[in-house]
Amino acid sequence: MWSKKFTLKKLILGGYLFAQKVYCEDESNSIYGTWSSKSNQVFTGPGFYDPVDELLIEPSLPGLSYSFTEDGWYEEATYQVSGNPRNPTCPMASLIYQHGTYNISENGTLVLNPIEVDGRQLFSDPCNDDGVSTYSRYNQTETFKEYAVGIDPYHGIYTLQLYQYDGTPMQPLYLAYRPPMMLPTETLNPTSSATSTDDSSSNKKRSLRSLVRRSLENRHKTNAIKRQNTSFLTSNAIWYISAGMLGVGSLLFLAF
Repeated sequence: MWSKKFTLKKLILGGYLFAQKVYCEDESNSIYGTWSSKSNQVFTGPGFYDPVDELLIEPSLPGLSYSFTEDGWYEEATYQVSGNPRNPTCPMASLIYQHGTYNISENGTLVLNPIEVDGRQLFSDPCNDDGVSTYSRYNQTETFKEYAVGIDPYHGIYTLQLYQYDGTPMQPLYLAYRPPMMLPTETLNPTSSATSTDDSSSNKKRSLRSLVRRSLENRHKTNAIKRQNTSFLTSNAIWYISAGMLGVGSLLFLAF
């Protein structure tokens, strides 16, 4: 009798765990989508960079965002602010945009290979640049030793944890859009030379104010879908299902 009860409880628990695993198997290891840091203000796509007028648009808060397609393309948007130890009233800030292709090796290493002529950086150092930020080309291949996709136990949403080349973890990213919100996956500003010195080239200085005028126009130019917390596999759902399964198991235990 005890053996039968124990076996029944094992079957119930095993069935629940198997169903949970099957449900999340497809999405739990996929980096497909747009991921954003905790500030939830920095996203890839037309709201961050306008390739027509080459405008980098400053978000309301610093943060980091990566987007990945299923066919090997990625996009990056970074807004970083760092303190100035010599003068705390003069923090330095940078906006960085890159996109290109990515590759995941057999050992789990993630390598991002940007399109060289499309990367842009806007750097501001108000104590030293007289209020005129430096706008330039940017090209930096990124290598992440590994990555992990999981579910945040408190918010019930997918998280992406990237580890730098030396294994240092970066700040976690949260799934914001699926499909991803990205600019076209092609060379946006083709040129015969990445080091052109023409007046229309990107290696020149512009005022920060002149680079943000199209932010409102671009903000809604996307067909990406914001990822809502509608997943069956949320932390609350797991708690209720677990409690229900334990309750059913207890009743069956007493009945038999």
